[in-house]
Amino acid sequence: MHKRILSLLTLFTVILLAASCGAQKKGTSTSGGSSSTTAASGPSASQWRAGVKGAWVLNSVTREDIPNTYTIKNIFDESPVDCFIGSEWNLPGGNQRGTITFNATGTLCANGAVRTIVWSIFDATKVGGQPQFQFKKLYAGDKASNVTSGYRLDLSFADQQNLVMKMEVPLDNGKIGYLVFNFTKIQK
Repeated sequence: MHKRILSLLTLFTVILLAASCGAQKKGTSTSGGSSSTTAASGPSASQWRAGVKGAWVLNSVTREDIPNTYTIKNIFDESPVDCFIGSEWNLPGGNQRGTITFNATGTLCANGAVRTIVWSIFDATKVGGQPQFQFKKLYAGDKASNVTSGYRLDLSFADQQNLVMKMEVPLDNGKIGYLVFNFTKIQK
């Protein structure tokens, strides 16, 4: 009898371990032009936190449902999209204070500049949404608790090598488009 119970417990543990090691992926549906899912179809906020943690390089930013003629002057109240390409996002655990290091050259780019951020995963599952990556910029002398504005991105995919997040962009016609941020993990 004890061998059967031990065998069942071992089998259950192996199944649970295998299920928890899978890639984190958010399934999307496009009803009404938004990318929303039910809470049961995606990872929890704590699973996303573990998947996002680390050092990433932003390889590309693509447009989804945004016309090529639509101009986006800057993102995150910082600089043009092109200035973020090649930037390194250091998102450590612990106090979740990280950095964005800019590596692009250009007339409006600040090559070598480092922006301090505080990041977290916003758990919107309590209101029927999905967890989102959120951050706020900190300037010299700022306390994170005193900074009231920040940015949120939809989490689309994360695994050991890749991270994909989407930023909602309101368009002139009342529709919504997305900037898709494609990251790869920096191997150290």
